[in-house]
Amino acid sequence: MKQYLFTIILTAVITFALTWAVWRLSLRYKLYPGIRERDVHTTPTPRLGGVAIFLGIATAIGVSAVNPFFATMWTPPRTMWAILAAALLIAVIGVVDDLWDLDWMIKLGAQFLAAGIITIGGGLQILSLPFGDMLVFSSWLSITMTMFAIVIVMNAVNFIDGLDGLVAGVCLISNGVFFAYSYIVTRDSGASSFFNLSTFLAAVLIGACLGFLPLNWSPAKLFMGDSGALVMGLLMATSAISLTGQLDPSVIDPQRIGRSGLLGAFIPILLPLLVVLLPLLDFGLAVLRRMSAGKSPFSPDRKHLHHRMLDLGHRDRDAVLIFYAWTAVISLAVLLMYVGAREDWPGQYLPGVLFGVVGIAACLVITLNPTRRGTPATGGASDQKPVES
Repeated sequence: MKQYLFTIILTAVITFALTWAVWRLSLRYKLYPGIRERDVHTTPTPRLGGVAIFLGIATAIGVSAVNPFFATMWTPPRTMWAILAAALLIAVIGVVDDLWDLDWMIKLGAQFLAAGIITIGGGLQILSLPFGDMLVFSSWLSITMTMFAIVIVMNAVNFIDGLDGLVAGVCLISNGVFFAYSYIVTRDSGASSFFNLSTFLAAVLIGACLGFLPLNWSPAKLFMGDSGALVMGLLMATSAISLTGQLDPSVIDPQRIGRSGLLGAFIPILLPLLVVLLPLLDFGLAVLRRMSAGKSPFSPDRKHLHHRMLDLGHRDRDAVLIFYAWTAVISLAVLLMYVGAREDWPGQYLPGVLFGVVGIAACLVITLNPTRRGTPATGGASDQKPVES
């Protein structure tokens, strides 16, 4: 655990320093676009924060290469180099898009290329789903599923990037919960290189979010842009796939973690999905909304969940905090159920279920009672564009 804490602190400090440097340089050389109709912020703001996020993450990964504790991740180094290469590609494409607005087809092609680098080049694929008898997929089906999963999560995270601190905070909470989950799984099933990779990536993302959030909190001085949000989504998907997609239920002692029972068997699949539930929900609704209107699924609009929260009458910061609450309640409830599944007693899922029911009820009350009922939001700070989203 000390090594992971060191990784979090190192990534946070480096990312914060680089975020401040990128912000100052962006202001000095006026590297920021004008305000668009769909934007919520009213002051031109740099959106190159993803550069700092990527460099902070890359530095942490580089340091891990000389740390004996993480030696298994680099033996062989194929997977780590593939992750770095894919993240670099996405960061570069994101920066170009943030400065000059790329065509969505070019962006999507680059995303699939990055997913292919990780899947084919890095050998990281969804090989199984841990419920009942393990399902092992054919090679090409595995590659296809993995690539689509990575691209979907990347865009889902990118789509919610529309308010100050929204993506950084949601990803901080999501990766915090997933870090705890992967650490518990590692302890219960025995360490392996992929399990260490999953926990390590979650720790790195926690540090990157902590380092970036101070300058991204409302009123934001710097936005992460596509380069930051897409890299976050890429690594979150990679972390989840490296754990759940490689998990063989047969190596886990059923008496220790309660694999008997349908719910306990599905939790390892549900938790990685639920920690990004809000981004995935927003992504799915946006795609359906745009395709039903005969538009590209990546055509921009102002109908994302965070925009609807503002139109309900919530202030910017309140809407962000409500998103934080929903993310924390849903992901922690499932984590508590997973922890309970490790105990052999009739009410093993009760703490998680109660926490989820009470938390969801509280979130609903807060969501449906905005601070400015009937007064749509018309201004204020905002995290970048709703992403060609």
